[in-house]
Amino acid sequence: MTIELNHTIVPARDKHASAEFLAGILGITTSPDVARFAPLTLSNGVTLDYMNLADNPMRHYAFLVPEDSFDEIFDRIKAAGLRYHAGPNGDLPGEIYHARTGARGVYFPDPDGHLMEIITRVP
Repeated sequence: MTIELNHTIVPARDKHASAEFLAGILGITTSPDVARFAPLTLSNGVTLDYMNLADNPMRHYAFLVPEDSFDEIFDRIKAAGLRYHAGPNGDLPGEIYHARTGARGVYFPDPDGHLMEIITRVP
């Protein structure tokens, strides 16, 4: 089973300044804003999604998992008794999401309260 980091949210005092700082150091360019994020896309497709701290100070990590592994992983989330939800803000508790692209995903907390997400393809 191949699992890859897809994106992570990086809290920042100024999302654009932080994204542009790292882009300048790495010699790459930032991507256009997506919703409330200032993304920095790395060559392997992983994005660092900078977000202003006032919006949400928690850490978020999304993992791209194979479609045929999603149900197995989701079963382990349920077996562990974890709260899970279809929305990034805790909305739609007890549900998974289905994106227009065909992706399925679900959010759940780790023991430190960080928001974890598994997705089957980029929504």
